[in-house]
Amino acid sequence: MHKKRKIGQNGGINDSLTPSFARGAMEVRIPKYEMPEGEMLPETAYYLVHDELMLDGNSRLNLATFVGTWMEPEADRLMQETFSKNLADKDEYPQTAELEARCVSMIARLWNSPEDEEAVGTSTIGSSEAAMLGGMALLKRWRKRRQAAGKASDRPNLVMGINVQVCWEKFCTYWDIEPRYVPMEEGRYQLGVEEAAGLCDENTIAVLTIMGSTYDGSYEPVKEMGAALDRLQDEKGIDIPIHVDGASGGFIAPFLQPELEWDFRVPRVQSINTSGHKYGLVYPGVGWIVWRNQAALPEELIFKVNYLGGEMPTFSLNFSRPGSQVVAQYYNFLRLGRDGYRRIQKASQDVALYLSGKLAEYEAIELISEGGDIPVFAFRMTEAAEQSTNYTVFDMSERLRDRGWQLPAYTFPKDCEHIAALRVVVKEGFNRDLADLLLDDFERHMEWFRTHPEHKPKKSGHSFRH
Repeated sequence: MHKKRKIGQNGGINDSLTPSFARGAMEVRIPKYEMPEGEMLPETAYYLVHDELMLDGNSRLNLATFVGTWMEPEADRLMQETFSKNLADKDEYPQTAELEARCVSMIARLWNSPEDEEAVGTSTIGSSEAAMLGGMALLKRWRKRRQAAGKASDRPNLVMGINVQVCWEKFCTYWDIEPRYVPMEEGRYQLGVEEAAGLCDENTIAVLTIMGSTYDGSYEPVKEMGAALDRLQDEKGIDIPIHVDGASGGFIAPFLQPELEWDFRVPRVQSINTSGHKYGLVYPGVGWIVWRNQAALPEELIFKVNYLGGEMPTFSLNFSRPGSQVVAQYYNFLRLGRDGYRRIQKASQDVALYLSGKLAEYEAIELISEGGDIPVFAFRMTEAAEQSTNYTVFDMSERLRDRGWQLPAYTFPKDCEHIAALRVVVKEGFNRDLADLLLDDFERHMEWFRTHPEHKPKKSGHSFRH
């Protein structure tokens, strides 16, 4: 969160802006942290903002983010044409609302929604909002079942791997739900099926599974988790659903691993969220959530809002937002089709496998994952290298920034805090040529460390919660 800056907080000239190009009207300094009194020419305001933003990193070289950084010019044009359309105002912009509904239908079919059940869904500002909507529906359904049975409904819990994205921690905090984490162990960096089943009880609202862990890009075993919950119901009579966080894998698995059963083909899967602005190939921010059927989304969570001349149903944490990202998502679906998405995701995975394979040839590097699930992989230094070299993954991450590369270095969570890793996210716009340039820079920095034995390795870092 950002706090209000005090006047004079940074002292002197740092509290004001100075235009890059001299103008007669710009002979006075412009305050940074309070609104200026007068107006300025639009070009002047543009360059003041533009020049500061030049200091940001190059998004194409950002291998830390899952978020899309490139779209076709035609998509850019459509987004520019629809920035001013408020998606919440479905009565005034009915065709934008229709495109949203078409996207939900396409995604539901992509995730093998049963033909005899009518899936429902909505767009969101991102997968974090979509995840919270899914969690709210699960919580409400659990409470209704408990109350109908005359049982207490004040101690809900959610079972998930400790590798979950931070939005799930927020969900549990905001809605007073006990998070029950399946810990990691060396060699297993995701949800363990039997470990998760062992944490379930009659107060469990759901088991959360992830298609594409942010730590290493791996898929969690959704089908196997469903089978374990079937056995649990047979033994103890507890019926527990599954929610799938497909923030990244929701737009990868249908194209690269179509035979993998992780979606609505698994009967216990009641809802799935994803990010349109990740491997859905749209700029931020747009997310999606789809429920198996209307019964999975309690009617009382849907509000009927009388807004600008029409009554509309809504289930969201946000209200007003531009329709441009939804329009861009629909453009991608039309433009690329299944073949186009398959081609793009396969190209990204090919680069990920190529790059991880080349890095694995170094004696000092050990792969944690190779990019065979989503096009994301993580790697660490070997135990021998950690003891004998004068650098760590934190040093390498810092050095790679000299040419704009952004690779996060982070430690794993509880029980695996000893693991420090670098992660690479490959997406559209990062090609084989850029991968070779990254490898060249890797070699250059490894040589620098070899020729500077006096360098002291950086040992500390942060646990990764992205």
